[in-house]
Amino acid sequence: MQKTHAGLLVITGASGGLGLALAQYYLEHGAVVGAIARRAGLLQTLAEKFPRQVYCYPLDVRDAVAMQAAARDFIARAGLPDIVIANAGVSVGTLTEHAEDIAAFQQVMDINVLGMVKTFQPFLAAMRDRRQGTLVGIASVAGFRGLPGAGAYSASKAAAISYLESLRVELHGSGVKVVTICPGYIMTPMTAINPYPMPFILDADVAASRMARAIEQQIAFTVIPWQMDLIGRALKLLPNWLYDRFFARAPRKPRQF
Repeated sequence: MQKTHAGLLVITGASGGLGLALAQYYLEHGAVVGAIARRAGLLQTLAEKFPRQVYCYPLDVRDAVAMQAAARDFIARAGLPDIVIANAGVSVGTLTEHAEDIAAFQQVMDINVLGMVKTFQPFLAAMRDRRQGTLVGIASVAGFRGLPGAGAYSASKAAAISYLESLRVELHGSGVKVVTICPGYIMTPMTAINPYPMPFILDADVAASRMARAIEQQIAFTVIPWQMDLIGRALKLLPNWLYDRFFARAPRKPRQF
């Protein structure tokens, strides 16, 4: 089995939260990492902490041209990555009735779904030719059912789950593996503003180590932590009338307008 705790990796959203925790986990295990994020200063801090192991690419995953240029540069300087982790994501409360939320819906879908496509695309043909590599998409248990006040986020993560499954089937037998990871609650700036209890919340470093294990084992679909897997499965089984009654008045993530 391919060992993924070292080697060449590309990680998006690597300047903070879960992406930073994943980058640091792999760097501490000797990997060379192409770190992609919008915040150049934080990427440089990571590079200074791990000399000669980090290639910094300050860009927005919505920019396909910039992603392609970064991929070419990383391949030319370090080599074709063993693992590409599409982790970049945003979450914001949204309500369809507000016209000003349309922009938020657009941003969330562009980053969380199309950003994943634009992350994988520049590496896929070369991975096919090599008949080896792992593409990892960070989805969410929020994609299992629609959550009130989080229409954009839930929709984006549901779309990501389906996209990753389509990609996995397309690549079956090619030697390129697709791993879908659905985290529950992780201690990051994204969850810090949530005004409601978050069961089984994990420290980002703990979550990163568990995700790395799933990637190494090339598990096609996994939920972390396992307790959220049970909750997610139970929610899927609830009939609509019961789900609606339970969640109609659930606390919601604040809108940022």
